[in-house]
Amino acid sequence: MFPALCVALALALPAAAQAPEPLGIALEGFAYPYPVSYLPLTRDGEAQRLAYMDVAPQGTPNGRTVLLLHGRNFPSSYWAPVIAALSGAGYRVVAPDQLGFGKSAKPVGPFTFDRMAADTVALLDALGLRRVDVVAHSMGGMLAVRLARNAPERVNSLVLEAPIGLEDYRFSVPPVGNDVLLKREGDLSAAAYRRQLMTSYALSLPESAIEPFVEIRERVKGSGEYPRWLQSFVNSYQAIWGQPVVHEIPLVQAPTLFLLGANDHNAPGKPYAPPELAAKMGRNAENARALAARMPNGRAEVFDGIGHLVHMEATDRFNARVLDFLDGH
Repeated sequence: MFPALCVALALALPAAAQAPEPLGIALEGFAYPYPVSYLPLTRDGEAQRLAYMDVAPQGTPNGRTVLLLHGRNFPSSYWAPVIAALSGAGYRVVAPDQLGFGKSAKPVGPFTFDRMAADTVALLDALGLRRVDVVAHSMGGMLAVRLARNAPERVNSLVLEAPIGLEDYRFSVPPVGNDVLLKREGDLSAAAYRRQLMTSYALSLPESAIEPFVEIRERVKGSGEYPRWLQSFVNSYQAIWGQPVVHEIPLVQAPTLFLLGANDHNAPGKPYAPPELAAKMGRNAENARALAARMPNGRAEVFDGIGHLVHMEATDRFNARVLDFLDGH
């Protein structure tokens, strides 16, 4: 009877047998392409750890360092092809996971870009880096702008890849409560998240290219600390909505290159905006060109047929353009 019962249970619960192995909310168990180190920090009165990769030049060292700042939906591991190109060209590369993301700790209090910029400066100080070139993607672009404004002496040049924050989302999107955001994000299935990435980011990639990000999100749900991860993720939305940087972009003094995909109309909060306002959101290429024209040393370039993940969708072209820009500054 007992063996038969075991067989019956196994047949009755196929989904459980195929459930993905849980990940810790600091992505314990998920491999990064380079060794990961940790900087101790304090936030919300708690000890935190900021994870980062520090990759030495593989080619002839040129004495310069590039700081890579990731987007909201991605761990710093997705910079792998950019790290390889930059280190191969003689650059040292530092790629942190901001607190709240990737392998870093997950604070539960409100996020601010000022605090994130201060944490980034603390990392540069710990590594003895006086001045860096910055390449930033998506939400990382908002952080990069705040870093360049708060610590201009630390930023030599700036590449903004598909940055968000090129408009003030508060003008189109009403405030959304944490309870609404927690439910929406918590209820998002793997299929819905996959579809969200493909459509909201207008990706030219196959779905298989983004599957690691979908897998991470699904496996984190199995962690006992998943509610903490979820709260931290929601807090980052509130920072993006409530702490605009668009008004400061023309004040950035560092040479700045915007690199965008023509198909990218991503605009955080768009689903919550009235239809007539939502239709006007996400004019990212247009906004980047207008902002670059108002900067002391800014320019914008747009890649046709490309969406929000420029460095993954047009890797060789992106790397070549970034290296050309950096080598010129």
